[in-house]
Amino acid sequence: MNDKNTLEFAIQLDKEDQLSAYRHEFHIPKDKKGKELIYLCGNSLGLQPKRTKEFLDQELNDWAQLGVEGHFHAKKPWMPYHEFLSDGYSKIVGAKTSEVVAMNSLTVNLHLMMVSFYRPTSKRYKIIIEADAFPSDIYAVNSQIIHHGYDPENAIIKLQAREGESAIRTEDIEQIIAEQGDEIALIMIGGVNYYTGQVFDLETIAKIAHQKGILVGFDLAHAAGNVKLELHKWDIDFAVWCSYKYLNSGPGSIAGAFVHEKYHHSNLPRFAGWWGHNKENRFKMPDNFEPITSAEGWQLSNPPILSLAAIRASLSIFDEVGMDALVAKSKKMTDYLIFLLQTIESNKINIITPKEKGCQISIQVKNGNKELFNTITEKGVVADWREPDVIRIATVPLYNSYTDVYHFYQILKAVL
Repeated sequence: MNDKNTLEFAIQLDKEDQLSAYRHEFHIPKDKKGKELIYLCGNSLGLQPKRTKEFLDQELNDWAQLGVEGHFHAKKPWMPYHEFLSDGYSKIVGAKTSEVVAMNSLTVNLHLMMVSFYRPTSKRYKIIIEADAFPSDIYAVNSQIIHHGYDPENAIIKLQAREGESAIRTEDIEQIIAEQGDEIALIMIGGVNYYTGQVFDLETIAKIAHQKGILVGFDLAHAAGNVKLELHKWDIDFAVWCSYKYLNSGPGSIAGAFVHEKYHHSNLPRFAGWWGHNKENRFKMPDNFEPITSAEGWQLSNPPILSLAAIRASLSIFDEVGMDALVAKSKKMTDYLIFLLQTIESNKINIITPKEKGCQISIQVKNGNKELFNTITEKGVVADWREPDVIRIATVPLYNSYTDVYHFYQILKAVL
Protein backbone atom coordinates (compact mmCIF):
# COMPACT_ATOMS: atom_id res chain seq x y z
CA MET A 1 0.00 0.00 0.00
CA ASN A 2 1.45 3.35 -1.07
CA ASP A 3 0.65 5.13 2.16
CA LYS A 4 0.40 8.90 2.27
CA ASN A 5 -0.36 11.01 5.29
CA THR A 6 -2.98 13.16 3.64
CA LEU A 7 -6.73 13.38 4.14
CA GLU A 8 -7.25 12.83 0.42
CA PHE A 9 -5.47 9.49 0.61
CA ALA A 10 -7.63 8.38 3.58
CA ILE A 11 -10.78 9.38 1.70
CA GLN A 12 -9.61 7.37 -1.29
CA LEU A 13 -9.05 4.31 0.91
CA ASP A 14 -12.62 4.66 2.20
CA LYS A 15 -13.93 4.81 -1.35
CA GLU A 16 -12.08 1.59 -2.20
CA ASP A 17 -13.22 -0.15 1.01
CA GLN A 18 -15.81 -2.82 0.18
CA LEU A 19 -17.01 -2.84 3.80
CA SER A 20 -17.44 0.93 4.15
CA ALA A 21 -21.25 0.72 3.88
CA TYR A 22 -21.42 -1.23 7.15
CA ARG A 23 -20.44 1.90 9.07
CA HIS A 24 -23.99 3.09 8.39
CA GLU A 25 -25.31 -0.05 10.13
CA PHE A 26 -24.12 1.35 13.47
CA HIS A 27 -25.00 4.26 15.74
CA ILE A 28 -21.91 6.50 15.91
CA PRO A 29 -21.76 8.57 19.14
CA LYS A 30 -21.80 12.35 18.69
CA ASP A 31 -20.60 15.33 20.69
CA LYS A 32 -22.87 18.02 22.11
CA LYS A 33 -22.82 19.86 18.79
CA GLY A 34 -24.00 16.77 16.89
CA LYS A 35 -20.64 15.98 15.31
CA GLU A 36 -19.62 12.33 15.14
CA LEU A 37 -16.90 11.43 17.62
CA ILE A 38 -13.85 9.46 16.52
CA TYR A 39 -14.84 6.22 18.24
CA LEU A 40 -11.78 3.96 18.62
CA CYS A 41 -12.90 2.02 21.69
CA GLY A 42 -14.56 -1.09 20.28
CA ASN A 43 -12.08 -3.19 22.27
CA SER A 44 -13.90 -1.99 25.39
CA LEU A 45 -17.50 -1.64 24.17
CA GLY A 46 -18.65 -2.19 20.61
CA LEU A 47 -21.11 0.20 19.03
CA GLN A 48 -24.80 -0.60 18.75
CA PRO A 49 -25.98 -2.01 15.42
CA LYS A 50 -29.06 -0.14 14.22
CA ARG A 51 -30.84 -3.45 13.65
CA THR A 52 -30.54 -4.31 17.36
CA LYS A 53 -33.75 -2.43 18.12
CA GLU A 54 -35.66 -4.52 15.59
CA PHE A 55 -34.43 -7.76 17.14
CA LEU A 56 -35.23 -6.58 20.67
CA ASP A 57 -38.65 -5.24 19.68
CA GLN A 58 -39.57 -8.65 18.32
CA GLU A 59 -38.99 -10.30 21.69
CA LEU A 60 -40.67 -7.49 23.62
CA ASN A 61 -43.73 -7.77 21.38
CA ASP A 62 -43.83 -11.56 21.74
CA TRP A 63 -43.53 -11.22 25.50
CA ALA A 64 -46.36 -8.67 25.57
CA GLN A 65 -48.64 -10.75 23.37
CA LEU A 66 -47.79 -14.28 24.46
CA GLY A 67 -46.53 -14.13 28.02
CA VAL A 68 -45.15 -17.50 29.07
CA GLU A 69 -46.27 -19.09 25.82
CA GLY A 70 -43.42 -17.23 24.13
CA HIS A 71 -41.13 -20.02 25.29
CA PHE A 72 -42.65 -22.22 22.60
CA HIS A 73 -44.69 -19.94 20.33
CA ALA A 74 -42.66 -16.77 19.90
CA LYS A 75 -41.42 -16.08 16.37
CA LYS A 76 -38.08 -17.29 17.69
CA PRO A 77 -39.13 -19.59 20.57
CA TRP A 78 -37.31 -18.79 23.79
CA MET A 79 -36.68 -22.36 24.94
CA PRO A 80 -34.12 -23.07 22.21
CA TYR A 81 -33.20 -19.40 21.66
CA HIS A 82 -29.53 -19.81 22.59
CA GLU A 83 -29.24 -22.37 19.79
CA PHE A 84 -29.94 -19.61 17.25
CA LEU A 85 -26.52 -18.15 18.11
CA SER A 86 -24.53 -21.36 17.75
CA ASP A 87 -23.97 -21.12 14.00
CA GLY A 88 -22.75 -17.52 14.22
CA TYR A 89 -20.50 -18.20 17.18
CA SER A 90 -19.06 -21.31 15.54
CA LYS A 91 -18.00 -19.31 12.47
CA ILE A 92 -16.40 -16.59 14.56
CA VAL A 93 -14.28 -18.93 16.71
CA GLY A 94 -13.73 -21.74 14.19
CA ALA A 95 -15.73 -24.49 15.86
CA LYS A 96 -18.52 -26.97 15.33
CA THR A 97 -21.95 -25.72 16.37
CA SER A 98 -22.05 -28.39 19.07
CA GLU A 99 -18.85 -26.99 20.60
CA VAL A 100 -20.12 -23.47 21.38
CA VAL A 101 -22.79 -22.08 23.64
CA ALA A 102 -23.98 -18.62 24.66
CA MET A 103 -24.22 -18.47 28.45
CA ASN A 104 -23.37 -16.50 31.60
CA SER A 105 -20.62 -13.88 31.76
CA LEU A 106 -16.99 -14.37 30.85
CA THR A 107 -15.50 -14.86 34.33
CA VAL A 108 -18.36 -17.15 35.36
CA ASN A 109 -17.64 -19.27 32.30
CA LEU A 110 -13.93 -19.24 33.09
CA HIS A 111 -14.64 -20.62 36.55
CA LEU A 112 -17.00 -23.27 35.15
CA MET A 113 -14.36 -24.36 32.66
CA MET A 114 -11.65 -24.57 35.32
CA VAL A 115 -13.93 -26.74 37.44
CA SER A 116 -13.70 -29.26 34.61
CA PHE A 117 -10.23 -28.62 33.19
CA TYR A 118 -8.11 -27.64 36.20
CA ARG A 119 -7.70 -30.91 38.09
CA PRO A 120 -4.50 -30.47 40.08
CA THR A 121 -2.54 -33.28 41.68
CA SER A 122 0.33 -33.19 44.16
CA LYS A 123 2.73 -33.37 41.22
CA ARG A 124 0.88 -31.45 38.49
CA TYR A 125 -0.82 -28.34 39.87
CA LYS A 126 0.65 -25.24 38.20
CA ILE A 127 -1.13 -22.81 35.86
CA ILE A 128 0.54 -20.62 33.24
CA ILE A 129 -0.94 -17.14 32.77
CA GLU A 130 0.33 -13.79 31.49
CA ALA A 131 1.91 -11.56 34.12
CA ASP A 132 -0.13 -8.69 32.66
CA ALA A 133 -3.35 -10.66 32.11
CA PHE A 134 -6.61 -8.87 32.73
CA PRO A 135 -7.07 -8.76 36.54
CA SER A 136 -10.31 -10.77 36.48
CA ASP A 137 -8.45 -13.71 34.93
CA ILE A 138 -5.73 -13.48 37.57
CA TYR A 139 -8.33 -13.34 40.35
CA ALA A 140 -10.15 -16.35 38.91
CA VAL A 141 -6.98 -18.41 38.58
CA ASN A 142 -5.80 -17.43 42.07
CA SER A 143 -9.11 -18.38 43.64
CA GLN A 144 -9.26 -21.73 41.83
CA ILE A 145 -5.77 -22.59 43.04
CA ILE A 146 -6.63 -21.64 46.61
CA HIS A 147 -9.89 -23.60 46.36
CA HIS A 148 -7.87 -26.72 45.62
CA GLY A 149 -5.57 -26.09 48.59
CA TYR A 150 -2.50 -24.78 46.79
CA ASP A 151 -0.51 -21.58 47.14
CA PRO A 152 -0.70 -19.20 44.15
CA GLU A 153 2.86 -18.07 44.88
CA ASN A 154 4.07 -21.56 43.99
CA ALA A 155 1.33 -22.65 41.59
CA ILE A 156 1.18 -19.73 39.12
CA ILE A 157 3.75 -19.28 36.39
CA LYS A 158 3.50 -15.74 35.03
CA LEU A 159 4.64 -15.16 31.47
CA GLN A 160 6.70 -12.02 30.96
CA ALA A 161 8.28 -10.38 27.96
CA ARG A 162 12.05 -10.20 27.86
CA GLU A 163 13.68 -7.07 29.22
CA GLY A 164 13.27 -4.22 26.77
CA GLU A 165 10.47 -6.02 24.89
CA SER A 166 6.68 -5.76 25.18
CA ALA A 167 5.57 -9.03 23.54
CA ILE A 168 5.92 -12.52 24.98
CA ARG A 169 7.86 -14.84 22.71
CA THR A 170 6.38 -18.23 21.85
CA GLU A 171 9.81 -19.83 22.25
CA ASP A 172 9.92 -18.59 25.85
CA ILE A 173 6.58 -20.28 26.55
CA GLU A 174 7.97 -23.44 24.93
CA GLN A 175 11.05 -23.30 27.17
CA ILE A 176 8.93 -23.00 30.32
CA ILE A 177 6.87 -26.01 29.22
CA ALA A 178 10.04 -27.98 28.50
CA GLU A 179 11.47 -27.18 31.93
CA GLN A 180 8.36 -27.41 34.11
CA GLY A 181 5.85 -29.26 31.93
CA ASP A 182 5.46 -32.21 34.29
CA GLU A 183 4.24 -29.84 37.00
CA ILE A 184 1.89 -27.77 34.83
CA ALA A 185 -1.81 -28.71 34.81
CA LEU A 186 -3.21 -25.88 32.71
CA ILE A 187 -2.29 -23.03 30.38
CA MET A 188 -4.86 -20.25 30.62
CA ILE A 189 -3.91 -17.10 28.73
CA GLY A 190 -5.64 -14.52 26.58
CA GLY A 191 -5.98 -15.06 22.87
CA VAL A 192 -5.09 -11.38 22.54
CA ASN A 193 -3.37 -9.61 25.41
CA TYR A 194 -5.69 -6.81 26.52
CA TYR A 195 -2.83 -4.42 27.31
CA THR A 196 -0.36 -4.80 24.46
CA GLY A 197 -2.69 -6.12 21.76
CA GLN A 198 -0.40 -9.10 21.11
CA VAL A 199 -2.07 -12.07 19.38
CA PHE A 200 -0.72 -15.35 20.71
CA ASP A 201 0.05 -18.35 18.53
CA LEU A 202 -2.72 -20.49 19.99
CA GLU A 203 -2.16 -23.43 17.68
CA THR A 204 1.53 -23.78 18.51
CA ILE A 205 1.00 -23.28 22.23
CA ALA A 206 -1.71 -25.96 22.30
CA LYS A 207 0.44 -28.41 20.36
CA ILE A 208 3.45 -27.95 22.62
CA ALA A 209 1.34 -28.16 25.76
CA HIS A 210 -0.51 -31.32 24.73
CA GLN A 211 2.79 -33.06 24.09
CA LYS A 212 3.45 -32.64 27.80
CA GLY A 213 -0.07 -33.64 28.87
CA ILE A 214 -1.06 -30.05 29.71
CA LEU A 215 -4.61 -28.83 29.07
CA VAL A 216 -5.08 -25.52 27.28
CA GLY A 217 -7.78 -22.85 27.58
CA PHE A 218 -7.98 -19.28 26.31
CA ASP A 219 -9.77 -16.09 27.26
CA LEU A 220 -10.91 -14.74 23.89
CA ALA A 221 -12.45 -11.49 25.17
CA HIS A 222 -10.19 -9.49 22.84
CA ALA A 223 -9.97 -12.14 20.12
CA ALA A 224 -13.55 -13.18 19.28
CA GLY A 225 -14.75 -11.09 16.35
CA ASN A 226 -11.29 -9.55 16.01
CA VAL A 227 -8.86 -12.20 14.72
CA LYS A 228 -9.14 -15.43 12.76
CA LEU A 229 -9.69 -18.38 15.08
CA GLU A 230 -9.80 -22.15 14.43
CA LEU A 231 -10.41 -23.58 17.87
CA HIS A 232 -11.55 -27.03 16.73
CA LYS A 233 -8.77 -27.43 14.19
CA TRP A 234 -6.14 -26.24 16.67
CA ASP A 235 -7.36 -28.80 19.23
CA ILE A 236 -7.98 -26.19 21.93
CA ASP A 237 -9.51 -27.79 25.03
CA PHE A 238 -11.75 -24.89 26.03
CA ALA A 239 -12.21 -21.17 25.52
CA VAL A 240 -14.41 -18.37 26.88
CA TRP A 241 -15.26 -14.90 25.61
CA CYS A 242 -17.49 -11.91 26.20
CA SER A 243 -19.71 -10.48 23.47
CA TYR A 244 -19.85 -6.76 24.22
CA LYS A 245 -16.52 -5.78 22.70
CA TYR A 246 -16.00 -6.72 19.05
CA LEU A 247 -19.28 -8.65 18.96
CA ASN A 248 -21.32 -5.49 19.68
CA SER A 249 -23.98 -7.08 21.88
CA GLY A 250 -24.37 -4.31 24.46
CA PRO A 251 -22.90 -3.57 27.91
CA GLY A 252 -22.60 -6.63 30.12
CA SER A 253 -24.25 -8.88 27.56
CA ILE A 254 -24.19 -12.65 27.84
CA ALA A 255 -20.90 -14.39 27.04
CA GLY A 256 -19.87 -17.57 25.24
CA ALA A 257 -17.88 -20.75 25.75
CA PHE A 258 -16.20 -23.42 23.64
CA VAL A 259 -15.64 -27.01 24.72
CA HIS A 260 -13.91 -29.31 22.24
CA GLU A 261 -16.11 -32.18 21.13
CA LYS A 262 -13.66 -34.77 22.48
CA TYR A 263 -14.95 -33.91 25.96
CA HIS A 264 -18.67 -34.00 25.21
CA HIS A 265 -19.07 -37.64 26.26
CA SER A 266 -16.47 -37.52 29.02
CA ASN A 267 -16.94 -37.84 32.75
CA LEU A 268 -15.25 -34.55 33.50
CA PRO A 269 -16.46 -33.04 36.78
CA ARG A 270 -18.57 -29.94 36.38
CA PHE A 271 -20.97 -27.68 38.21
CA ALA A 272 -24.40 -28.70 36.99
CA GLY A 273 -27.66 -26.87 36.41
CA TRP A 274 -31.08 -27.75 35.03
CA TRP A 275 -30.45 -26.05 31.69
CA GLY A 276 -27.50 -28.35 31.01
CA HIS A 277 -29.59 -31.49 31.49
CA ASN A 278 -30.64 -33.75 28.60
CA LYS A 279 -33.38 -31.89 26.71
CA GLU A 280 -35.32 -35.09 26.01
CA ASN A 281 -36.30 -35.63 29.63
CA ARG A 282 -35.53 -32.27 31.25
CA PHE A 283 -39.21 -31.57 32.00
CA LYS A 284 -39.64 -34.92 33.72
CA MET A 285 -37.61 -33.29 36.50
CA PRO A 286 -35.24 -36.19 37.23
CA ASP A 287 -33.01 -36.06 40.33
CA ASN A 288 -29.91 -37.35 38.57
CA PHE A 289 -28.10 -34.97 36.26
CA GLU A 290 -27.64 -36.20 32.70
CA PRO A 291 -25.60 -33.62 30.76
CA ILE A 292 -26.35 -32.65 27.19
CA THR A 293 -23.56 -34.17 25.08
CA SER A 294 -22.35 -30.86 23.69
CA ALA A 295 -21.02 -27.57 25.04
CA GLU A 296 -24.60 -26.93 26.18
CA GLY A 297 -24.04 -29.51 28.91
CA TRP A 298 -22.06 -26.86 30.81
CA GLN A 299 -25.06 -24.51 31.02
CA LEU A 300 -26.57 -23.73 34.39
CA SER A 301 -29.70 -21.65 33.86
CA ASN A 302 -31.89 -20.37 31.07
CA PRO A 303 -30.26 -17.32 29.43
CA PRO A 304 -31.71 -13.79 29.19
CA ILE A 305 -33.56 -13.64 25.88
CA LEU A 306 -33.23 -9.87 25.40
CA SER A 307 -29.47 -10.14 25.69
CA LEU A 308 -29.41 -13.04 23.23
CA ALA A 309 -31.52 -11.03 20.81
CA ALA A 310 -28.94 -8.24 20.81
CA ILE A 311 -26.19 -10.75 20.04
CA ARG A 312 -28.27 -12.22 17.22
CA ALA A 313 -28.55 -8.77 15.69
CA SER A 314 -24.79 -8.32 15.68
CA LEU A 315 -24.05 -11.87 14.53
CA SER A 316 -26.31 -11.32 11.53
CA ILE A 317 -23.84 -8.66 10.38
CA PHE A 318 -20.88 -10.97 10.92
CA ASP A 319 -22.67 -13.62 8.87
CA GLU A 320 -22.99 -11.16 5.99
CA VAL A 321 -19.38 -9.96 6.11
CA GLY A 322 -17.40 -13.01 7.23
CA MET A 323 -14.26 -13.08 9.36
CA ASP A 324 -11.88 -13.28 6.41
CA ALA A 325 -13.05 -9.94 5.02
CA LEU A 326 -13.00 -8.36 8.47
CA VAL A 327 -9.48 -9.55 9.21
CA ALA A 328 -8.23 -8.36 5.83
CA LYS A 329 -9.57 -4.84 6.39
CA SER A 330 -8.34 -4.86 9.98
CA LYS A 331 -4.79 -5.57 8.88
CA LYS A 332 -4.91 -2.82 6.26
CA MET A 333 -6.28 -0.28 8.75
CA THR A 334 -3.78 -1.05 11.51
CA ASP A 335 -0.89 -0.97 9.04
CA TYR A 336 -2.13 2.44 7.91
CA LEU A 337 -2.40 3.66 11.50
CA ILE A 338 1.10 2.47 12.35
CA PHE A 339 2.47 4.16 9.21
CA LEU A 340 0.90 7.45 10.26
CA LEU A 341 2.09 7.17 13.86
CA GLN A 342 5.63 6.48 12.71
CA THR A 343 5.68 9.77 10.81
CA ILE A 344 5.22 11.66 14.10
CA GLU A 345 8.57 12.85 15.41
CA SER A 346 8.14 12.55 19.15
CA ASN A 347 9.91 10.83 22.01
CA LYS A 348 6.76 10.94 24.12
CA ILE A 349 5.04 7.85 22.66
CA ASN A 350 6.01 4.33 21.70
CA ILE A 351 3.99 1.60 19.91
CA ILE A 352 4.19 -1.58 22.00
CA THR A 353 1.87 -3.76 19.89
CA PRO A 354 3.89 -6.38 17.98
CA LYS A 355 3.33 -7.42 14.36
CA GLU A 356 1.20 -10.32 15.67
CA LYS A 357 -1.89 -8.19 16.25
CA GLY A 358 -5.58 -7.72 15.70
CA CYS A 359 -7.20 -4.31 15.33
CA GLN A 360 -5.89 -2.89 18.62
CA ILE A 361 -2.78 -0.72 18.69
CA SER A 362 -1.38 0.12 22.12
CA ILE A 363 0.50 3.40 22.43
CA GLN A 364 2.77 3.71 25.45
CA VAL A 365 3.04 7.23 26.86
CA LYS A 366 6.35 8.29 28.36
CA ASN A 367 6.24 8.65 32.16
CA GLY A 368 2.60 7.49 32.19
CA ASN A 369 1.39 11.03 31.55
CA LYS A 370 -2.41 10.80 31.24
CA GLU A 371 -2.70 14.44 30.18
CA LEU A 372 -2.13 13.38 26.58
CA PHE A 373 -5.10 11.01 26.74
CA ASN A 374 -7.29 13.60 28.42
CA THR A 375 -6.46 16.16 25.74
CA ILE A 376 -7.28 13.93 22.76
CA THR A 377 -10.51 12.98 24.54
CA GLU A 378 -11.45 16.66 24.76
CA LYS A 379 -10.81 16.93 21.02
CA GLY A 380 -13.32 14.21 20.15
CA VAL A 381 -11.37 10.94 20.31
CA VAL A 382 -13.01 8.09 22.23
CA ALA A 383 -10.16 5.76 23.14
CA ASP A 384 -9.14 3.84 26.26
CA TRP A 385 -6.52 4.55 28.93
CA ARG A 386 -5.01 1.61 30.80
CA GLU A 387 -2.75 2.10 33.78
CA PRO A 388 0.04 2.73 34.07
CA ASP A 389 0.87 4.25 30.70
CA VAL A 390 -1.05 2.97 27.66
CA ILE A 391 -3.62 4.44 25.28
CA ARG A 392 -5.46 1.63 23.49
CA ILE A 393 -6.73 2.38 20.00
CA ALA A 394 -9.05 -0.08 18.24
CA THR A 395 -9.78 0.48 14.55
CA VAL A 396 -12.79 -1.82 14.23
CA PRO A 397 -13.29 -2.79 10.57
CA LEU A 398 -17.09 -3.00 10.78
CA TYR A 399 -17.61 0.66 11.60
CA ASN A 400 -14.32 2.57 11.66
CA SER A 401 -13.12 4.35 8.55
CA TYR A 402 -9.68 5.24 7.24
CA THR A 403 -10.78 8.84 7.69
CA ASP A 404 -11.29 8.12 11.40
CA VAL A 405 -7.71 6.86 11.51
CA TYR A 406 -6.38 9.93 9.75
CA HIS A 407 -8.27 12.40 11.95
CA PHE A 408 -7.02 10.63 15.08
CA TYR A 409 -3.47 10.88 13.76
CA GLN A 410 -3.89 14.59 13.08
CA ILE A 411 -5.23 15.25 16.58
CA LEU A 412 -2.48 13.22 18.26
CA LYS A 413 0.21 14.87 16.17
CA ALA A 414 -1.07 18.35 16.98
CA VAL A 415 -1.22 17.60 20.71
CA LEU A 416 2.28 16.13 20.75
